[in-house]
Amino acid sequence: MDFKIAIIPGDGIGPDIVSQAVNVLNKVGSLYNHNFNYSYVLAGGAAIDATGKPLPQKTIDICLASDSVLLGAVGGAKWDVLPGELRPEKALLGLRKEMGVFANLRPVSIFPQLIDASPLKREIISNGLDILIVRELTGGIYFGERGILPEIDGAFDTEMYTRAEIDRVCRVGFESAMKRGKKLHLVDKANVLESSRLWRKVFVDVAKDYPEVQLEYMYVDNAAMQLIKNPSQFDVIVTSNLFGDILSDEASQITGSIGMLPSASLGDSKCGLYEPIHGSAPDIAGKDLANPLATILSVALMLRYSLNLEKEASAIETTVNTVLDKGYRTGDIMSNGCTKVGTAKMGELVIAELIF
Repeated sequence: MDFKIAIIPGDGIGPDIVSQAVNVLNKVGSLYNHNFNYSYVLAGGAAIDATGKPLPQKTIDICLASDSVLLGAVGGAKWDVLPGELRPEKALLGLRKEMGVFANLRPVSIFPQLIDASPLKREIISNGLDILIVRELTGGIYFGERGILPEIDGAFDTEMYTRAEIDRVCRVGFESAMKRGKKLHLVDKANVLESSRLWRKVFVDVAKDYPEVQLEYMYVDNAAMQLIKNPSQFDVIVTSNLFGDILSDEASQITGSIGMLPSASLGDSKCGLYEPIHGSAPDIAGKDLANPLATILSVALMLRYSLNLEKEASAIETTVNTVLDKGYRTGDIMSNGCTKVGTAKMGELVIAELIF
């Protein structure tokens, strides 16, 4: 089968980790008789340097014409002096909006080999960890009205959601829960925020279509605490853009490293946006130090959700587990008795272990 994949290496370690993920995808193609055709495009700081814009129209057009999009990371101190509308992060928000990917799926699982890399006590996570955070992606405070108020030396950002925006992402949460443990947490701040009270109303309405799902409600500050105290109580979490951004980064540290967590951003079409949840880490860019496993695992999600290649997706995930079983680690997940490897070597190890 032939597939068109848009590749956005981005900034910092983006090119380092994306190159390894593409190598793994090529191996999948050779093993399973698929042909992946790549279009490399610019976004973020690299696009600003080349075109003066964080998200060129050419990038949007190619992404929309592709079967899927793989992104490395964007941003860095080099561009921090730019105004908000020209910052590299604007490319992410713009691309999500243009692609209509409103649901960000962030699986948070801990490989058994990395339990000792977690900052939590072993007894808290000894039975494993398997959480799916469903984050609304194209609404809320990141897309609301904002401005500067020079007369009072102030600034404002507005949180705004419509019923339709909440309904569609809640349904993704419920559908995900139906495929897993049939338990769904809504995380909000309904005791304070009017927007969260609307989330709760819509959530209750959508729940009528999923009577088998056990409903749980939790304020975001308590959820942040419970993720540390007792993370195994969660199965699927659905929440807003801002809360999902913060909680998923917190949850990533439970797994031992943010370098292990992939993500899938999905909408109504099959074309999705896939990326690791970590940043661009410009301080280690080009030094063969970055962990490529989150990006490689993002490729697995791409194969599963956008290309409908479940066998191939599972093969990658099993292979990552095998490599970890053999004791290979990048610096962020290194522990006593293991073999430290760099970005390129980790990619090579995954490719070597990947079999039909």
